[in-house]
Amino acid sequence: MEDKHHFVKLTSADITILWKTYIQSTAVRCFYKHFLQNLQDVEIKPMVEEALNNVDYTIGNVEAIFNEEKFPIPKGFSDKDVDLSAPALFTDLYALSFVYRGGQITIPHYANALTKVTRMDIYALLQECQSRETELHRKVLNLMFSKGIFDRPPKIEYPKEAEFIEHQPSLVNTWLGEKRPLNVLELAEIFQDIERNGMGLVLLIGFLQVTKDKEIKNYLLKGKKLAENQIETLDQLLKENDHHIGSPVPIEVTNSTTSPFSERLILFLISASNQVAISKLGDALSVSMRKDLAVQYGRFIADVIKFGDEGQKLMIERGWMEKPPQPMDRNKLYKS
Repeated sequence: MEDKHHFVKLTSADITILWKTYIQSTAVRCFYKHFLQNLQDVEIKPMVEEALNNVDYTIGNVEAIFNEEKFPIPKGFSDKDVDLSAPALFTDLYALSFVYRGGQITIPHYANALTKVTRMDIYALLQECQSRETELHRKVLNLMFSKGIFDRPPKIEYPKEAEFIEHQPSLVNTWLGEKRPLNVLELAEIFQDIERNGMGLVLLIGFLQVTKDKEIKNYLLKGKKLAENQIETLDQLLKENDHHIGSPVPIEVTNSTTSPFSERLILFLISASNQVAISKLGDALSVSMRKDLAVQYGRFIADVIKFGDEGQKLMIERGWMEKPPQPMDRNKLYKS
């Protein structure tokens, strides 16, 4: 059967997905390369090697599509953004957690992308990438359980039967107010938000330890306070409802003060994390039926947006933000 994708140009959705996937993959590749220079744990090292193989597979295939289309390949990140001679900044356990967090982000990314692309060659690539990431995520999750560095979400007693909310003013006010115990939808999202911020907090501590630029350091300090505030606020909600989880990831930063990563890469990763946070907080807001919890998520989103804007300004001022592909500005043509 003739391969017809050659006759179909890339759409704006195709370009967006390939472009974002390429940039993000080149960024995390730098981290995997740094981890592999220092890893000692014989169980964790194969996980990171597989993660590196996955991003190399993705990068190579995206480059092939761009080359075929004669589309400019993004600059992204390269070995210039990672110092492979630098001492370990994070311990082996955090390297494993980093791969786990990567799966949490990339698996939904590929699933969402599959609903938007129009060419079958790109669809097949994304499907394969998602399959690889899903399999790796399963292995990493099992290893984290075996090493005792993964907390399960809060448990509840099973209900005896399915129920509906009764339409009585007093009950409705209780359900939507602040006194009702958290339901399972709310508990699951709170756990995920605490876990995400816990991992981000360790990352920020490491970056703060090695960043020399005072302006960037001050920005990272704001991010650290933001993550701590979300963890403390949400953990307090769990305690009030007789649930408690510890920090999902122990502090796993070494005493190194030599940065393995370029400051451009550091700012990019924080910026990308902000985008993920806004999406995940929006998910949590959408299922939160208690008014106080919904208001709190709204505040978190506003704080992250403000923090993210500041980071983007820092990148633009330094000439570090790569411009996404732009369509033709026909208004300029009309005026010429």
